[in-house]
Amino acid sequence: MISIKLPWRSLFGGSRRRALLINSSRSLSVRNRNSFPWHLTLTQSCLSLFRSDNKFKLSSDSTGLNNMSTFTYPVAKRIDFSENLHGITVEDSYRWLEDPDSSETQEFVCLQNELTTPYIQGSPALASIKKRLTELWNFPKYSCPMKKGNRYFFYKNSGLQNHSVLFVQDSLESEPKVFLDPNTLSDDGTVSLSMKKFSEDGEIFAYGLSRSGSDWNSIHFKCVQTGEDFPEVLEKIKFSSISWTHDHKGIFYSCYPEQQGKTDGSETTSNENHKLFYHRIGTQQSEDVLVVEFPHEPKWRIQGGVTDCGRYLIVTTGRDCQYNNIYFCDLTALPDKTINGKLELITVVDKMEADYEYVSNTESVVVFRTNKEAPNYRLIQIDFNQPAREHWKTLLEADPSDVLDWAACINKDKLIVCYMHDVKNILQLRDLKNGQLLKTYTLEMGTVREFSGKSTSSEFFFQFGSFLTPGVIYRCDIGETVEAEPTVFRQIELDGFDPSLFETQQVFYPSKDGTRIPMFIVKKKTVILDGTNPCLMYGYGGFNISLEPAFSVTRIVFMQHFNGVFAVPNIRGGGEYGEAWHDGGRLFNKQNSFDDFHSAAEYLIANGYTSSSKLAIQGASNGGLLIGACVNQRPELYAAGIAHVGVMDMLRFHKFTVGYCWVSDYGSPEEKAAFENLLKFSPLHNLKVPETGQYPAMLLLTADHDDRVVPLHSLKYMAQMHHTFRDCAKQTNPLMIRIETKAGHGANKPTSKIIDEHSDVFAFLARALNLEFQL
Repeated sequence: MISIKLPWRSLFGGSRRRALLINSSRSLSVRNRNSFPWHLTLTQSCLSLFRSDNKFKLSSDSTGLNNMSTFTYPVAKRIDFSENLHGITVEDSYRWLEDPDSSETQEFVCLQNELTTPYIQGSPALASIKKRLTELWNFPKYSCPMKKGNRYFFYKNSGLQNHSVLFVQDSLESEPKVFLDPNTLSDDGTVSLSMKKFSEDGEIFAYGLSRSGSDWNSIHFKCVQTGEDFPEVLEKIKFSSISWTHDHKGIFYSCYPEQQGKTDGSETTSNENHKLFYHRIGTQQSEDVLVVEFPHEPKWRIQGGVTDCGRYLIVTTGRDCQYNNIYFCDLTALPDKTINGKLELITVVDKMEADYEYVSNTESVVVFRTNKEAPNYRLIQIDFNQPAREHWKTLLEADPSDVLDWAACINKDKLIVCYMHDVKNILQLRDLKNGQLLKTYTLEMGTVREFSGKSTSSEFFFQFGSFLTPGVIYRCDIGETVEAEPTVFRQIELDGFDPSLFETQQVFYPSKDGTRIPMFIVKKKTVILDGTNPCLMYGYGGFNISLEPAFSVTRIVFMQHFNGVFAVPNIRGGGEYGEAWHDGGRLFNKQNSFDDFHSAAEYLIANGYTSSSKLAIQGASNGGLLIGACVNQRPELYAAGIAHVGVMDMLRFHKFTVGYCWVSDYGSPEEKAAFENLLKFSPLHNLKVPETGQYPAMLLLTADHDDRVVPLHSLKYMAQMHHTFRDCAKQTNPLMIRIETKAGHGANKPTSKIIDEHSDVFAFLARALNLEFQL
């Protein structure tokens, strides 16, 4: 993934360009009274936690897990609490579940796990699913080589390691040696490598560690020559980049130094007063220099990045999940070129009305990728000697149909440019001086997953992948001629998977309002389109994030062993067709996302790919909201919903951690018009028994250290769901939640937890939809 962009949109889905497939685990652990006890040993002792005041009820027929028609769900207490919001009375009977540390919330979590885990473990397919997932997952995975100083570095996972290991080699032909193995940092793989940046000379490695999947990080430093760590550790790091000054003496980083209380990812308090600091190597964090703050804007997030030439520090600020301001400081103009205090910034953009991402610069002329007056993005040049808008120049005009996805500088005067055409990547080489097209690289239908190159080198690498291609790493060197063709540097393959037996097709279908929506469909070539096949449809539709073709072992298992069809509709709200596509599915247009998803389901059913009794839908984060809203609106259309870490309370999302950032996509519940719009589709507030038929089988997934979409969303939604259907005799489909321990929103999750989580999801679907695992 491109690491040169400033990650404003990563505050929601984990990536600016594509959504994370959230992972979790079914591991059990003993209660820790100092943290959220998400899992307890499954014994009747758990029930002793529930007092005699009827806060919770459990069916006396505990064996009813095997027959949902005789099963009574646990019922959480309902409090008499309501609020008048913009003239509308809104009940919030489960407000008490917003406190993750209360004994009552802990009791609720315990009972939910007592319900869900036996049901999943009772699936006849579970052992076979996990065995097959483990077998297929056990193949070597590599990243592109990165040249830092005089050495090359790359990541490799031998197969089932919890985290990829960072290797170093003197040349591409020399024997690799382990440089940093994150698997040694914890016994259970819950400490992960999250941020990393080498000094400009490649001699010091700055790296961030995340614990239990939290967005909080600590930054450490390692001497590349000796492998020894420096003594200092930087704490309270969140939503930060790492950027070195070119004298190799220190880094710029962002943190929340004033954050009070817990900072381990299990808290729900808002993050405010982000600040930019400069740290000198060999000193303690207490000596770090505060260089930029905006005390009058406590919700702004601040990023600082040093330009390729080392002369400028570019500072960007963002408030929501789109648009940012730009400032800069000429580091060479500082007295004695020393950073001793707050920096005097020169303003380039002071109105958050567009996105700006630094690409490269030639002396004072800086290139940005922007959607300013260009919904499909363009490249502009801003001369920092004349930064006023009237002096800006266009380097590369926006394409009328294709989205300019990213750009990177190589060989001082060349650009690698990646476009997205109908959700498929196009890779080009262009001239940095005038934007002229020099070469287009031939790609199949898929995605450039990773790029490695720098402005001072003619050599670059990129990794290509697709739904059926695990990964191909290419190397190219344009030092002698720009016509040089990329050659295969490394082919990633896995045993037991023959891609020739499968096929990928892209179709276009009309949505409710007639808009043409693209959808990828992947399946075995032998699948007969008679409507009897199970289908898993995955969606996101938000925050300008695009769902591009990507390889997934779990999807292969579903298609290979359940004869399943996998589908990805690229619904509005994403970035597949630029800012216009994003705008078409956000704010007061959010219902378009749901309509696009419903129409995708109707297309699959009408064309024989599946039937409503075999159609499962899945989404994570904003995609979890998608699942919750869609099953509420069209319960007859879906057989099952899998909602990972979803935003389910659309009236209070802005009150926890960084939820306030999402008003750019959802609107603010504090404003009457936005509130009324949110109330129409908020999953928590629109649960009801269907007039005909029953509610789809539901599995919610959340985790104790998710400080992006805090667990209370899923807990309150599940409590309300059980209340709604507790007296509904026709509701035989299971309604359950899986609550993970020592995990977060999904990033950097260890392999063991990923395999466990996906095994549980497919075991749940197999049991709920009566699917047979086929050898």
